[in-house]
Amino acid sequence: MIGDKIQEMFLENQENFLIPAREVAHVQAENNLNHALLVLTKIGFNVIVVLDKEARVSGLISIPLIIEAITGVTEIHFDRLDSLTVGEVMRTDFAVLNDDYELEDLLHLLVDNAFICIVDNEKKFQGIVTRREILKSVNHVAHEFEHRYDVQLHQESIFQ
Repeated sequence: MIGDKIQEMFLENQENFLIPAREVAHVQAENNLNHALLVLTKIGFNVIVVLDKEARVSGLISIPLIIEAITGVTEIHFDRLDSLTVGEVMRTDFAVLNDDYELEDLLHLLVDNAFICIVDNEKKFQGIVTRREILKSVNHVAHEFEHRYDVQLHQESIFQ
């Protein structure tokens, strides 16, 4: 459990945690791999969100997944870029949280994920929370906590 004062300071920047859906690069499940590869290359991200026609998160697509899908035993089949869809190749096991998430759940998921997709109660994509934004809050707490609070070591320290 996160301490009350730590969580309070951490959440001072909460309005900046979510990068809204309208600002997040994404592709549609129906798009071909050629389109996804172009988007990934132009924006310079390793992974982007895949949405369905109702703006629900369907999966994640990355350059390694695309390359794996078009690589044969002895050659790369570039023609598959136009014939395979993102939906056929995307990763479907990924972290998602509802927009009423608990901070502790978010922190646990960000240990192994660069970003977490946030959805509403109807599973519509709201945006992402990135590890980068959370680390900004960690930095804030690490630098400001002792300036704001009188911190004293208890005699029964766990390190003794």
